[in-house]
Amino acid sequence: MAFVTANWNPLGEAFYRKIELYEMGWNLKDGLRECLVAAAPYGGPIALLKGRIRRSPSARPQLEIYSSSGLPLASFPWKSGVVKQLGWTVTDDLLCVQEDGTVLVYDLFGGFKRHFSMGNEVSQSQVLDTKIFHSPYGTGVAILTGALRFTLAANIDDIKLRRLPEVPGLQGAPSCWAVLTQDRQCKVLVANESQLFILDNTACTPVTPPGLSPEASSIVQMCVSFSYKYLALITDSGHVWMGTSNLKEKLSEVDTKIKTPPKQMAWCRRPKSQQPSAVVMWDGLLLVVGESKETIKYHLDDESILVPELDGVRIISGTHHELLQEVPGACEEIFKIASMAPGALLLEAHKEYEKESQKADEYLREIKEQSLLSEAVRQCVEAAGHEHEPETQKTLLRAASFGKCFLSNFPPEQFVSMCRDLRVLNAVRDYTVGIPLTHTQFKQMTLQVLIDRLVYRKLYPLAIEVCRYLKTPEYQGVSRVLKHWACYKVQQKEESDEVIAKAVSVKLADAAGISYSEIATKAYESGRTELAIKLLEFEPRSGEQVPLLLKMKKSPLALSKAIESGDTDLVYTVVMYLKNELNRGDFFMMLRNQPVALSLYRQFCKHQEQDTLKDLFNQDDDHEELGNFYVKASYKEKRLEARIALLQSAVDEYYKAKNEFSAKATEDEMRLLRFQRKLEEEKGEPLVGFPLHETMTMLLSVGLHKHAEQLYKDFRVPDKRFWWLKLKALAEKEDWEELEKFAKSKKSPIGYLPFVEVCIKHHNKYEAKKYVSKVTPEQKVKAHLAVGDVEGAAEAAIERRSESEISTVLSRCSSTTDHLLVERLNRAKATAAKK
Repeated sequence: MAFVTANWNPLGEAFYRKIELYEMGWNLKDGLRECLVAAAPYGGPIALLKGRIRRSPSARPQLEIYSSSGLPLASFPWKSGVVKQLGWTVTDDLLCVQEDGTVLVYDLFGGFKRHFSMGNEVSQSQVLDTKIFHSPYGTGVAILTGALRFTLAANIDDIKLRRLPEVPGLQGAPSCWAVLTQDRQCKVLVANESQLFILDNTACTPVTPPGLSPEASSIVQMCVSFSYKYLALITDSGHVWMGTSNLKEKLSEVDTKIKTPPKQMAWCRRPKSQQPSAVVMWDGLLLVVGESKETIKYHLDDESILVPELDGVRIISGTHHELLQEVPGACEEIFKIASMAPGALLLEAHKEYEKESQKADEYLREIKEQSLLSEAVRQCVEAAGHEHEPETQKTLLRAASFGKCFLSNFPPEQFVSMCRDLRVLNAVRDYTVGIPLTHTQFKQMTLQVLIDRLVYRKLYPLAIEVCRYLKTPEYQGVSRVLKHWACYKVQQKEESDEVIAKAVSVKLADAAGISYSEIATKAYESGRTELAIKLLEFEPRSGEQVPLLLKMKKSPLALSKAIESGDTDLVYTVVMYLKNELNRGDFFMMLRNQPVALSLYRQFCKHQEQDTLKDLFNQDDDHEELGNFYVKASYKEKRLEARIALLQSAVDEYYKAKNEFSAKATEDEMRLLRFQRKLEEEKGEPLVGFPLHETMTMLLSVGLHKHAEQLYKDFRVPDKRFWWLKLKALAEKEDWEELEKFAKSKKSPIGYLPFVEVCIKHHNKYEAKKYVSKVTPEQKVKAHLAVGDVEGAAEAAIERRSESEISTVLSRCSSTTDHLLVERLNRAKATAAKK
């Protein structure tokens, strides 16, 4: 604690500190000399391309990937073209931009993923310079070609190449250039000697930095801030200009007194800081410039590179990895010499308390008198987050905890959250993990991205511990990590399918929301089909199993799983897939072994593919269904000859099925069709296609009684049915004479009450009375009442001694009815009731 400010250096109103993150674990013989180096932001991995200058024709460059602590992650000889630039995507994939404009993409462990081209123009004129940048759209690549034209892709995952306008007066490579992101658009800022131009999609606009030193004849280096809001330029006169990236506002200008062009330059401003600052690097010298005329100088022993970060600059050399940043406000308030800030007083109070000194009470009283105890606790908690040394963090958090004891309503969330965050940060900063995140970066990155990075590095146990410690929802945390672990596990070649399947099932047994089908897909893509099938057995959702089984050509198993699921849509999906994949014979044979699938497919064919349905019945020798098929097909056929032919085929099939009833019925239908055609030709009446009874009705209605009777006899129409049809037809025509003859022809099988009713229906009471006498005794009352003969109905009802019939007649009596008849009816009713 006594040496917290030992590495602080004042600059203007702020202090800067350089913190050692790691002693690098790599063993680089020549350091970073002759290496192409790229380090990912947010404490990401480091890529080195060694041996770019070939000392012998057979020597190949070596591409090596390390963690931020210098631990090796991958190494392989470079066998492709000349590399102009290395860079990292937002998801920690390595981009290698070649001289011909081809960009190769590798994962963190050197596995090749894909490649893409930056266009024919770049390929033809070669790459002169390139920059890999991060934009709101993702990771972008900007290229300066040998033709001195710029080509830009804002997102390598959705490549849309843009050729930017030409820079006027540019005869050779520009002195420097950078990519800006403004108004959700990527632009290029180009310096041609002392002139500056902004290139966008449509125009090349000259710009002038306000207040730039007139001594400058050329801008030799530039850099933009991490957020693209600020810009720093250095001129050949040694002046560093800092301002907004839209070049509308100047923040400061400092004379470095060094006119040699620097090797690298990086912005070094903390979020919410009031002071602009930049870091400029020459051979052996690092300079921090800000608002004041003074600068901070650091001497460099080795070749180094600068890595801009959200809240500072990382400095990587062959032996060390350091972080240079402005001292955060809370840390400055607490640790600054002679500070009287509430946080500083609380820290001193806690120190004295541990010594059991009365001074602790004096410091506390001083803070309380100013009502700043809450602020003191907040400062200590915040400062703990910005410190890298665990001992310093603990000291500050103990002081904050001490101060909280004297507050009754201080919310604990900030303190608890900081303790958890620091435990996680200290774990990932560990030398073996090598992710030196600051608390500011961690909050900007979010927990989910940190877990993704741990998973990407295959640090599954640590990722799970982080998720459990921070109580991340399972589907976002532990389950997601275990799924990635399982996908990695199934790609391991050294273990058997049984061992891996068992390990995965045991590990994932209690995990919620994991799709085994995704893990099985990975196994299948790795060439382990049997392992994929074993893993699918653990997948409870058939809808997830079936697509992969089909992809693996395991059609019978896919069909069985679909049927087991009870999901008809899923079964249809598999059946349709098999129909397209298999030849007709194999397809039908597979369906025969699966009755459910066969039944569903038949249902489908009934509506969609009639011919296929016929083939199915043929293959199964199902003559009954074939007969039904031909009968249904005949109804759709308009040509009579074709219809009869189909019916004949149906008859043949019915006889093969030994279904004589259906065969006879179909033969009758064929005879009816022939009869209808013959009669249609003779009489001109359109009859073909009508059912038997409708045909008879039509014949009767047009007076063709003999033909109707012929149908009646030939087709064994029931007597009652025929009499009803003829009765209605004659009544409709009001052919009462023919109706009377019909009634006298022979005894009516339907009785004579229908004759009475049909006459009454057609308002012919006279004709109706002719048939009343022929009505059976049971129907006499109804018949008399139908023709309005109340007296006759009364006589019939009294004669039958039926109480219900007598009541019916009484209900039809009116005031004009003979009262003697009414009395007779009442007496008869009373007599019937006694019985």
